[in-house]
Amino acid sequence: SDREELINEISVASIRLNQQVENLLNMSRLESGAFHIKKDWCDINELIYKTLQRLEPNLLRYRLAVEIPEQLPLFKLDFGLMEQVIYNLLINVTQHTPEDTLITIQADCVRDKLVLTLADNGTGFPQDEIDKVFEKFYRLKGSPTGGTGLGLSIVKGFVEAHNGRVRLENLPVRGSKFTIEIPAEKTYVNKVKNE
Repeated sequence: SDREELINEISVASIRLNQQVENLLNMSRLESGAFHIKKDWCDINELIYKTLQRLEPNLLRYRLAVEIPEQLPLFKLDFGLMEQVIYNLLINVTQHTPEDTLITIQADCVRDKLVLTLADNGTGFPQDEIDKVFEKFYRLKGSPTGGTGLGLSIVKGFVEAHNGRVRLENLPVRGSKFTIEIPAEKTYVNKVKNE
């Protein structure tokens, strides 16, 4: 109905505004060195699904696939910072891909590293701009108005604060993929959370 459509649009707009304020605050925290990373045991399932829930109105018109191995350990990370990383990546995908795009989120443990990937089968990135997307205030040519161009530079800053790295590549057939690798302590003991 028209009413539901309107409510959803308001919801999406408020998420966007909230996101911009959050990005400006995060950028100033990064630049002043005034943020301290607070690591604790994180359940990656919880991290991803909590972020997806926050973005639900934005993701209604997209298809989602989440692939997380059952035996994935807990990792010692800053939950809040990592939530912001995934949030910014998802927002970015919805801004640069058409509706009904399939977004695939994967998590795995590879040689003591948490590896997170976020791929889509959208239009991909112009090859000459791929290296610039993580720069502060950089916005793709022809991108819709309203962004601050800070989302991906914050992703980079927060991942690097974990001594990790992030990269973007276009996929062979179509679409693009962000890959995050973070070296982190891990444990397979779930009861750690309750101690």
